[in-house]
Amino acid sequence: MSAGVAVRGVSLAYGPVRVLKEVSLEVRPGEFFAILGPSGSGKTTLLRFIAGFGRAQAGRVLIGGRDVTGVPPWRRNVGMVFQNYALWPHMSVRRNVAFGLEERGLPRAEIARRVEAALGLVGLADYGGRRPSQLSGGQQQRVALARTVVVEPEVLLLDEPLSNLDARLRVQMRGELRDLQRKLGITAIYVTHDQEEANTIADRIAVLDEGAIQQVGTPIELYDRPANRFVAHFLGTANLLDGEVRGGAFQGGGIRLPLPPAPKEGPASLVLRPEHLAILREGAPGPAGAVRLEGTVRGREFLGSSIRYSVEAGGRLLLADGLHRRGEEPIGPGEAVALYLHPDQAIVLAG
Repeated sequence: MSAGVAVRGVSLAYGPVRVLKEVSLEVRPGEFFAILGPSGSGKTTLLRFIAGFGRAQAGRVLIGGRDVTGVPPWRRNVGMVFQNYALWPHMSVRRNVAFGLEERGLPRAEIARRVEAALGLVGLADYGGRRPSQLSGGQQQRVALARTVVVEPEVLLLDEPLSNLDARLRVQMRGELRDLQRKLGITAIYVTHDQEEANTIADRIAVLDEGAIQQVGTPIELYDRPANRFVAHFLGTANLLDGEVRGGAFQGGGIRLPLPPAPKEGPASLVLRPEHLAILREGAPGPAGAVRLEGTVRGREFLGSSIRYSVEAGGRLLLADGLHRRGEEPIGPGEAVALYLHPDQAIVLAG
């Protein structure tokens, strides 16, 4: 069971503060879709509007082609997993999962069958008699998921469900969540401020800032072809240089970079990802066809598989990633280096 979700022209304001600004989205049936944005961008407000917990001054929401804008939450056939899980502390795991089915008045035998199936689906078949306080954070999150999927919703809504877990468990649980969504074939809309989480879990992402959609696309599309400076900076790390396109090249920040094919001439910003800047010690041969920029290392961060260097070049600091190899001495602060950029790795934004 899955249904597409369409949000059309949704606007919401609290007094003079515009929370959502003519937001429109199309989520495909069976898709895992993420709404990504910083705190205060309006992403949870948008999710609650889809769920039916809030009203907007303008706009509509359609689920499976049916306009549900004025329909209450309990009649929309959506399931929502909240950030704090919202489990009943005095009820057993089994009763927590059964609650929605009991409210719907299903026969006891049917409730028991579906509850046990849902607990088995999330790996908690042996935990039905426990209370939430007797579970770990990851197990509580699984109970919240089981309670939501047991009612067989058409759409699963998730409001930062992993934010209360430690880093290692978040990685594990996002994989389990993705596997569960694929197993069920359900449409999922996932709200998060964590771009790594969105990149690893979502088929497509809508980037939201100040109540407006900045760009929608696959994680790779957003990373490699950002629509504007905000998207470029929010998804991953980026060096942003202001300048202009003239004569088939970007010029600015001490760089002249040929651009095949050349974009429209005029003011522009150059986006340089740290991994696209090769960093070599002074005198080492550089890659063919790359633009060279001389600089001095001012700092470095060890990231495990790579080392991120802060390099002063052309009167500004640029970030460049070097591959870490065991036993190899990293470049030290104060050392002269050369940065190399191949033109086909550059991202140029107009304006």
